Amino acid sequence: MKELLADIFKATAEKLPYLKEKEIVFSVPNHEDHGDFSTNIAMTLTKELKRNPREIANEIINNLDSNSSVISKVEIAGPGFINFFVNKTFLTNIIPSVIEAGDNFGKSDLYSGKRANVEFVSANPTGPLTVGHGRNAVIGDTVANMLEWVGYEVDREYYFNNAGRQMRVLGDSVKYRCRQLLGEEIKFPEDYYQGEYIKDIARGMIEKFGDDVLSQDDVVFKNTAEREIFADIENTLAQLKIKMKIFFNENSLYEEKKIERVLDLFREKGLSYEKDGATWLKLNELGNDQDKVIVKSSGEPTYRLPDMAYHITKLERDYDLIVDLFGSDHMATYPDVMAGIKALGYETDRIKVIIHQFVTIIMGGEVVKMSTRKANFVTLDELMEEVGADVVRYFFIMRSVNTHLNFDLEIAKKQSDENPVFYLQYAHARICSILRMTETEKLESSFNHLELLTHETEQRLLKKLNSFKSDMLYAVEILEPQKISNYLEELAALFHRFYTECRIIGSDKDLAEARIALVKAVKIVLKNGLNLLGLTAPERM
Repeated sequence: MKELLADIFKATAEKLPYLKEKEIVFSVPNHEDHGDFSTNIAMTLTKELKRNPREIANEIINNLDSNSSVISKVEIAGPGFINFFVNKTFLTNIIPSVIEAGDNFGKSDLYSGKRANVEFVSANPTGPLTVGHGRNAVIGDTVANMLEWVGYEVDREYYFNNAGRQMRVLGDSVKYRCRQLLGEEIKFPEDYYQGEYIKDIARGMIEKFGDDVLSQDDVVFKNTAEREIFADIENTLAQLKIKMKIFFNENSLYEEKKIERVLDLFREKGLSYEKDGATWLKLNELGNDQDKVIVKSSGEPTYRLPDMAYHITKLERDYDLIVDLFGSDHMATYPDVMAGIKALGYETDRIKVIIHQFVTIIMGGEVVKMSTRKANFVTLDELMEEVGADVVRYFFIMRSVNTHLNFDLEIAKKQSDENPVFYLQYAHARICSILRMTETEKLESSFNHLELLTHETEQRLLKKLNSFKSDMLYAVEILEPQKISNYLEELAALFHRFYTECRIIGSDKDLAEARIALVKAVKIVLKNGLNLLGLTAPERM
């Protein structure tokens, strides 16, 4: 519908040149008596045209070429809002459009032929995925789904580091557990990885090597642990319906001398300097707060340098869009990475960074504290065992990425309206039940008398269906999955109200068959939205 209004204004701009190349925003008024859509374009033009906004609004309305079968009425409201009332019969055109398109309804080919890379999860293989990684994983995969929805070919990428002290500690942790399991009375170091998963890996190694296990080289312990943990990570992601296409090893940046190349470029451009035995990047000169160390006095690069080299590899792979998912602990560091690669002449406008806030698990009103080393964490596997993969996925995206998320296990387990996942899936299942009942009653869906759908609740449902495509596109443009969950919850609420107020069985046959068509369309949109979020749409509950 918004696209149709945009086309009407585009035609009007030929008569009123001041409308050309203006961004015209259409919003849904809070009160239905203010119309179905509204724009404040007349008020935004006041300063430029030096005219009264109501006068401008009146001129625009007089030049609008709007078909009365589409727009029944246009009014000026307040200081200069232009309010549009959509023809009730026109709204029903959405029903055949939805039913004919089916699973493809709402999709767009706007970015067809373009390629995107979404990097997410990117947890090093030192332990199982925790709820701390889970929100990143679900947001990242949902963003990838959204980009595919509008035509992008998407590569899901996982960046990891299997080198350095953390991996040596991981291997040593397994070796220590092997020694303990073989009867040695030794104290396990506090700064080693404590989880039960370490014992499981140690048991597997003892089973494989027997008494010779302790004679194995240290790298065997590290490699075995990494392999086992990565298999566990991939299995966890699979349960969430997440499949990565690319696993990028940070170590390859060292092996292929890409980090060295970036460092040389900074030196050639005079963007780095030596101080106290370390190499510093002139970030202050590049517009950031202060210079930062990129190579320590020990000769070891700080994380900023490999991150820059890694992003350059992504830019050189010719993606049209690159999306990074980071936790809020990266808030202060990613601008340094962007500034560094931009200074080397790379176009950073293609890179979009999503910073998400962390998750707190609430159990019985108490906050669960989490630490990978100390092993007092809730794994994603455990969370899915408690509440199911659908609930986990939905809870992680139902709040804005900028908002801290309290994951309340008690609400997540409820089979009631308090649980938003149950609420949405029950709406879909209820429609499936209705359709089975109408089939028994020999009633069919029909487009012949859609003009009978005049009840207030029916009209609201129709308006909501009409906004699905534009609302999904808006969610993609701002890369905010929560907008999709908001839409679905509003649609489900409207349907549940319709179910209460509008009978199908027992109504006049023409009206009943028009209502069957309406609920079929609602079912399709609910299913498409749930699929977009990576959730199932059950037919029975």
